[in-house]
Amino acid sequence: MTPEVPAVLMQLALIAARNAAPDVAEGERASDLGLTTALLGVAAEVWDGAAQNLVEENRALRALLGETGADEDVRVSVLKATNDGLRARLIAAHIAAEQGGDTARQDAIWAELVASTERRKLSTSLV
Repeated sequence: MTPEVPAVLMQLALIAARNAAPDVAEGERASDLGLTTALLGVAAEVWDGAAQNLVEENRALRALLGETGADEDVRVSVLKATNDGLRARLIAAHIAAEQGGDTARQDAIWAELVASTERRKLSTSLV
């Protein structure tokens, strides 16, 4: 999720604290409550699937890159850092495939990027 779930939760904490003040207009308080409810639902869904999505994606990226290994530390922060490194190497591999005219490799990379997007879809996604 971008922004990351911890940043969203911190913002929601600030909104909740601000709305505890008695001088907040009712319309503003109701708007903030609706936004907070929606964002908490999204954050819960994203957080619940984050580790699984990252493990699957890291596995797929390693396969595309011809790398071995597995995610032993499944903390989301560690999985995300690993994912960031793998994605950086995938960009380089994609550039090399384009420059070398390796359309099969390009197609495989694009297929994983599409699959990655599908994994991250929310239950409320319209597409």
